[in-house]
Amino acid sequence: MNKQFDMELFLSGVLTGAHTTRERHIRQAKAIQTEIVDRWHRDNPWTWQRKHLIWFLRKTKENKSNSTYYYYTLTVKLINIRLKTKHKLKKSIAP
Repeated sequence: MNKQFDMELFLSGVLTGAHTTRERHIRQAKAIQTEIVDRWHRDNPWTWQRKHLIWFLRKTKENKSNSTYYYYTLTVKLINIRLKTKHKLKKSIAP
C-alpha cells in the first residue's frame, strides 16, 4: 500500500503570494505528478528527471491554451527551485 507523495508539503517552502495562487500551484503540481506517475511510474519529485518535466510541458502545450501552459511553466519552475536544479526548460520545449 503506497501513499501518494504530498505535493503540498513538498512545495510549501517555495510557495509565496496570494492564497489563490498557492492553491493553483498545488493543484497543478498534483496534475503534473499524476501525469508523470501514469507515464513513468515515478510519484516522487525527487526521482523526476528533466525529461519528465519537458515531456509534461510539451504535452500541455499541445492540449491546453497558452495561458494554461504559461501557468504550468511557472509551477514547473517552482518544482525546480524546490529540487534545487538548474534545468533550462525554456529552450528545450520550443517547437
